[in-house]
Amino acid sequence: MTVFSKKRASGCAKITALILLSLFALGCKEEKAKTEAAAVRTKIVVADAKTTHHLNLYVARELGLFDKYNLDVEIKWVDDNAAARDLVVSGGADVFWSCPTVAIAAIANGAPIKTIAQVKTPCTSVLLVPQDSPISKLEDLKDKEIAGISPTCEAVISLTSAAKKAGAKFNLQRLAGGPAITALKGGSVDGAILEEPQASIAELDGYKVLFREVSENIPCRTINASDRVLASNAEGLKNLIKAIDEANKIILSNPKADNIVKIAADYTGAPVEAIIHGNDRLKFGIAIKVDGLNLLADELLANGNIKEKPGNAMFAAEFKGITW
Repeated sequence: MTVFSKKRASGCAKITALILLSLFALGCKEEKAKTEAAAVRTKIVVADAKTTHHLNLYVARELGLFDKYNLDVEIKWVDDNAAARDLVVSGGADVFWSCPTVAIAAIANGAPIKTIAQVKTPCTSVLLVPQDSPISKLEDLKDKEIAGISPTCEAVISLTSAAKKAGAKFNLQRLAGGPAITALKGGSVDGAILEEPQASIAELDGYKVLFREVSENIPCRTINASDRVLASNAEGLKNLIKAIDEANKIILSNPKADNIVKIAADYTGAPVEAIIHGNDRLKFGIAIKVDGLNLLADELLANGNIKEKPGNAMFAAEFKGITW
């Protein structure tokens, strides 16, 4: 090999080495950038009153779906839906799951929140009565004592409306699930409007379900977010809903799977037997039932619970084309 050839080969080797070093350094920088980006997690605080109706929240957390979308989701436990709403309104949390009427009434009264997604549909709350009850048709509800969590609960609204059309106004005793079952067993009420898993608990105890069809077209539960967080972190909220959507698909594929039932029992304390009995009734999904929620708003307006209907202004514009 000539001196010239040797010099040329040496030069080529140096150039090749420099190129490889440059590519290696560039690759390291890209990996470092990816690592740093992954380290920046979006924190979202959820206010939640434990219930199997919010199972998708718990499944997403337990199965690592929030981690997949780089979310740090903290759950602050509260006693009921109203407390969850109030914590978000006051700035103590960012998001809450609740009965839709809780959110609709708050938005109609000026609360700085919006609905960003549905949780599940339809409403699975039903009327349960003793096996020997004289109630068999809507007309039989006239002047009966019926337990129900609130006159603004969508199931109570739907049964009240159906009974009125049948000329059978009943008396509502405001009792939550556990106390309502106790009153039913004690005979102080003629029937109780119960949601899952309380409905399954009562059913397994021998009580019978009536008028399931009354609520089957009513949307149930929504995910609602603070206007503040929508303005500052809409992308984080969209990732939250992506994680929830994945959780929905997992639950719906087998709502009675051992791991799903365990998560439901661990988070809510509900009896495993009741979860297994009624978990497949919870049809989770993120698509907002716009017409159904607007009809609920009509009922709230007609009953004097709100002064004006919020209409589609109750839904987050940032989620237009995504969940509604």
